[in-house]
Amino acid sequence: MTTRRPRSRLTDAEFLEALEDCTLPPREFDHRGHVRLAYLSSVDGDFPTALARVQRTIRAYAAALGKSDKYHETITVAFLALVRERLWKNGPGADFEEFESAHPDLFDADLLARHYTPEVLGSPIARQTFVLPDARD
Repeated sequence: MTTRRPRSRLTDAEFLEALEDCTLPPREFDHRGHVRLAYLSSVDGDFPTALARVQRTIRAYAAALGKSDKYHETITVAFLALVRERLWKNGPGADFEEFESAHPDLFDADLLARHYTPEVLGSPIARQTFVLPDARD
């Protein structure tokens, strides 16, 4: 079940700047913040460029918080791919909030459970490298 927090008061540019400067308050970089980063990185770039930015940004931010071990490659790549698929099919919308309203399932932190078993998603290899889905809907 998705739990909605109040929306960030930061503009997209402020959000990205604070995240990339590692000054964003951790409460702003919850699951919604991760999806927002994927969206903002994807709107103007191709998949490899967006992926490199998302990986670099999340890793740097986690390191700045002393939580480098929290980075998860499979979750990062899978959610970026889901965001980009929606952008390709439906366009970006006017802004992130419109995209969010049009795709509420992306904000369900358990979305990947439809595609991955807990054993695979929780494995050390899935944290370090992208692993293909192993579960069926």
